[in-house]
Amino acid sequence: MTEQSSESVDKAVDTTVSVSRVVSHPIDSVWNVLMKPHGAEALLGEGGELGSKGEPWRATDGSHGVARSFHPLEQIRFSWHPDDTPDSPASVVELDLVKDGESSTRLDVTHSNLHADADRDALKARWEAALERIDQDAL
Repeated sequence: MTEQSSESVDKAVDTTVSVSRVVSHPIDSVWNVLMKPHGAEALLGEGGELGSKGEPWRATDGSHGVARSFHPLEQIRFSWHPDDTPDSPASVVELDLVKDGESSTRLDVTHSNLHADADRDALKARWEAALERIDQDAL
């Protein structure tokens, strides 16, 4: 068995930001919100639209990417570039929807493959705000 140094474990942990929220809405209601323009914008930013696997998306703030995985009522995964800079590092955002009781849904966002210079606190705040907006839109 190979031992991993604490330095390499720390490095792996530093490349991911995760946030979760339980919303008081059934999973189908949450999914329906995400498939509407205002719901997609809640996640991606103004102007962002979710599409099927392989479809690009772009928000007015310059962030953009491509849908990588699309499983209705379960998961959306997309690449995410923070802006239009040619060498803008790509990372991956995954939103998982999990039934939590009869009428609640747990939303888990995992933003991985982050560049060493990424502002993890800002990204965590971004995804927490996105989950809040999705919750509000599902009312």
